[in-house]
Amino acid sequence: MNAGGDTEWKFRPRARVLWMLGVLVILGSALLLHRFNPIEHGFYPKCMFHVMTGLDCPGCGGLRAAHQLLHGNVRAALELNPLLVCMLPIAGAFTLQWLIARAQSGRRSVMLLQKPMVLWSFAIVVITFGLLRNLPWRAWLS
Repeated sequence: MNAGGDTEWKFRPRARVLWMLGVLVILGSALLLHRFNPIEHGFYPKCMFHVMTGLDCPGCGGLRAAHQLLHGNVRAALELNPLLVCMLPIAGAFTLQWLIARAQSGRRSVMLLQKPMVLWSFAIVVITFGLLRNLPWRAWLS
């Protein structure tokens, strides 16, 4: 922080351009997904795991859930992919934490996501969700 108390963003010019491009890609993708429902339009990619096995992967239904979230339909999104809906606020908190740490220090901070315990916990949650949603009584997970 500088003497005035406001936060100075200490990104290099090239990094700023990459961040701006990333933000534009995310906003453009969100706009596209908001406008074109994955159920009605076939240009979205198919899940190769589902195509090859007939089983749902942990990400199956994620585009449809994101479309519903962009329209404010949280309940419908939860029915399509509860893992995505639950992980979005967590991903947002991690991103915010990283941005704040980066802005204050001007260098790469030690991310919580780099800690093995967090990565293993995330992997276990995703794998368990993927297994549970393919069981016969899985109706509430798929």
